[in-house]
Amino acid sequence: MSNIFSGTIPALMTPCDAEGNPDVAALVATAKGLIDAGMDSVVYCGSMGDWPLLTDEQRQTGVKALVDAGIRTIVGTGAQNTKIAAAHAAHAREVGAHGLMVIPRVLSRTLSPAAQHNHFTAILEAGGPDLPAVIYNSPHYGFETKADLFFKLNAKYPQLIGFKEFGGAAALTYAAEHITTGNENLTLMVGVDTQAFHGFVNCGAIGAITGVGTAMPKEVLKMVELCKLAATGDAKARVLALQLGEAMNILCTFDEGTDLVLYYKHLMVLEGNSAYEHQIYADDKLSASQQAHLDSQHALFRNWWNSWEGK
Repeated sequence: MSNIFSGTIPALMTPCDAEGNPDVAALVATAKGLIDAGMDSVVYCGSMGDWPLLTDEQRQTGVKALVDAGIRTIVGTGAQNTKIAAAHAAHAREVGAHGLMVIPRVLSRTLSPAAQHNHFTAILEAGGPDLPAVIYNSPHYGFETKADLFFKLNAKYPQLIGFKEFGGAAALTYAAEHITTGNENLTLMVGVDTQAFHGFVNCGAIGAITGVGTAMPKEVLKMVELCKLAATGDAKARVLALQLGEAMNILCTFDEGTDLVLYYKHLMVLEGNSAYEHQIYADDKLSASQQAHLDSQHALFRNWWNSWEGK
C-alpha cells in the first residue's frame, strides 16, 4: 500500500453557519473538490479545523462523514487530555480512517518528555498497528519531539513513520539530519507553507500538509511539483519554484500565525467558497486592516499568477 503521507494533503477547516454550527455537507463537498483538484487525501481535525472550539462529537461526526464519502482521511488527535486524544484515535480506527496526525500533549506537563511519551503511546495503542501516524511536531505547542523519543516510540510502534514538521527551517533540517534521511520507512512532511522549497529540496521531504493549499490547491500542487523536480537537480524547476515561493510568501506566512484560520477562511471566500464566511465563534474575525491586507495580497498574487510563465 502506498504511503498516505507521501502526497500533498490539505488541512480542512470547519465550515459553519452564522451560529457556529458545523456544516458537514460543506466539509465533505470541500474535501471532494480538493481531491478532484489533485490532492491525495485530507486531514481533519487539526489546528486548521479549530479542534479546541468543537465538541468531540462534532469532530467525530466530521471524520465519519469524510470516510463514508470515500475520502482518504487523516485524523488529528488534538485534545485537552490524553484520554480524549486516544478516543479520537480509536474512533478513527473504528470508522476506517486512513492515518493519524498525532498532536502532542498540551496544557499540562507539556515540557515533560516522559509525559509526551505516555501521551503518544496511548494514542498509538488506540489507533492500532494498521493506522499509520505522523507526529505534528511544533514548538508552537511548546514541545519538540527529538530523535531519542521518536526512535523509542518507533521501535515499539512501527506505524509511527515520521513527522509533519511545523517547526520551520531549523526543525526540518534537524529531522532530516538526525531522523528521516536514509531510512525509506520514515517520512518527513513539510508542515508549514513557507518551508516547501527548503523541506523538499534540502531536507528530503516527500509530502506536505498545507493550509493555504486548502484555498488554492492548484497553485500549491504546482509548488510541490516544482520542488520535487528541483530536488532532482532540475535547474529550471528550481528557478520556477523559487519564483512561485516568493510570490506566494505573504499568503503562506499567514500559516505561521495565530489567526491562520481567520485568514484562510477569508481566502476561501475570495476563491469562491462562500461556505467559509463564518467562524465557529462570531467574534473571531480579522480586523479591517488585516482583511484589507489579505485582499490586496490575494489580488496581487492573482495578477502575478495570470502572467507567470511557470503556471
